[in-house]
Amino acid sequence: MKKVFIKIACSFFIILLSAIIACNPRNKTPSNESILDLNLKQGEIAVCGPADKQFGLVGFGTSCSPKVQKDFDLAMALLHSFEYDEAEKVFAKVIEMEPDCGMAYWGVAMSNYHPLWTPPTLLELEKGTKAILIARSIKQMSKRESAYIDAIAGFYEDWEKVDHHARSVRFEKGMEKVYRDFPEDNEAAIFYALSLVASASPADKSFKNQKLAGSLLKDLYSKQPNHPGIVHYIIHAYDYPQLAALALPAAKEYSSIAPSSAHALHMPSHIFIRLGLWQESINSNLASISSAQCYAEQMKMKGHWDEEVHGLDYLVYAYLQKGENIHAKSYCDYLDSIKEVEPVNFKVAYAFAAVPSRYVLENQLWDDAANLKVWEGFPWKGYPWQRAIIHFTRLLGSVHTGQLNAARIELKTLYSLHDTLENQKDVYKADQVLIQIKASQAWLLLKEGKQEDALKMMRTAADMESKTQKHPVTPGEVLPASELLGDMLLEINRPTEALQAYEVDLKQHPKRFNGLYGAGQSAKQSNEIDKAAYYFQQLIAIAPNSNRDELKVAKAFLEKNKLGI
Repeated sequence: MKKVFIKIACSFFIILLSAIIACNPRNKTPSNESILDLNLKQGEIAVCGPADKQFGLVGFGTSCSPKVQKDFDLAMALLHSFEYDEAEKVFAKVIEMEPDCGMAYWGVAMSNYHPLWTPPTLLELEKGTKAILIARSIKQMSKRESAYIDAIAGFYEDWEKVDHHARSVRFEKGMEKVYRDFPEDNEAAIFYALSLVASASPADKSFKNQKLAGSLLKDLYSKQPNHPGIVHYIIHAYDYPQLAALALPAAKEYSSIAPSSAHALHMPSHIFIRLGLWQESINSNLASISSAQCYAEQMKMKGHWDEEVHGLDYLVYAYLQKGENIHAKSYCDYLDSIKEVEPVNFKVAYAFAAVPSRYVLENQLWDDAANLKVWEGFPWKGYPWQRAIIHFTRLLGSVHTGQLNAARIELKTLYSLHDTLENQKDVYKADQVLIQIKASQAWLLLKEGKQEDALKMMRTAADMESKTQKHPVTPGEVLPASELLGDMLLEINRPTEALQAYEVDLKQHPKRFNGLYGAGQSAKQSNEIDKAAYYFQQLIAIAPNSNRDELKVAKAFLEKNKLGI
């Protein structure tokens, strides 16, 4: 009831503000009351990098006075690295110095949209809407600036009635118009590229939007090599197995362009992981985690910043692929010790579910998987997709330890979480849980002695997953369905088919530890000596410091067959 009252009150304010603006078309400087009502984030920004090169270089011309230009450009650089809270602080500073700088309110609206992340909250949507109304009340702006404001206004318009993706498409169309109308404006091209990636359909396997975005950005890269948005959005545009190699140069540069941004330090690992560059991913996330810890300290947070937790997810994943369990376990334990995070959000929920799940599943610690414990005080009810990971892990652990009744109970929970996501009309996440359901059913059928039914169901799960891209928040599925299919085929002594499944998986998830080992074992059992050697040699190359037993098997095979290690 309280939430409804707040929403009605905020809606009334927006209507009232619109009426005031409509009745006063000559209004130039917003009132102090309307600015205060935005409840803007305030304060100094945190700087955790070298003094001479912090967030990259952006030059965004506006009709605002020269006295605010430096701060405006800094806010833009922060915005391009998704440092949304810090960007809003600097836009707020610009507003304080010059309340009739219309583009500063545009910046506030952009800071509360955050494309490619989770949709804005109710409060963020209301703040963005109010900022746009104020921006439109200021008449001393260029046609270009008005076009920018119109583009983001399309995202906020009718947000109570129109879904997030449809409004993201509106923003894309709005930015396309800005790009077409002002071809000399590089920022228009950069934001248009971002809007293309944000509005891309997950079902489009031609990657039309992403390729167009990448093309626009690569044309600008040589002209503005220190622009954070260009390299950042190249990474996002090509964050797919089929395209990742195209983003490798940008991934190698981004951290040096914006070293004070924890997100900029982390983001290259998206591409490194796509290409199986595990050590590079480890280095990237160690730097990001350190920067995030510095940020939390400077902001005097009671707990940890969400960017640190996000980096831990990617870090543990990379350590597991190198078979370095000691390091992986130490960071799992460190995550488990964290009891306060700011803010609590979707990526925090994902990390707290995925990190411990990955550790036990990748190492086939089935007893630990069946009895997986996670942070009990966390508000899991609000995150059904992430919560499903926990129950999927427990289910696989129960299946592999012969506790089929316990597994069936976990399966019922997965069904319930899937229904919740469907009722929320979150099709992507509902499908992700459905893949887990299919895989779970397959392993239950296998343990019930129904091999062909099990394989049919597991192939269905693998086929579904092959048609679904991973969410940007995650380094990858906790266990890829195609890899699980290979595991199942190997378990029932069908190594030739298992090899085919692992090879399909390795195209999507190159150099995964278990994928390489499974492929090597399948080839070995199929008497394909050269293929077995190929996969075992790759395994040894990516995991030179691992003490996992799989390395002993691989080395013994190569030595027995007098093949090089």
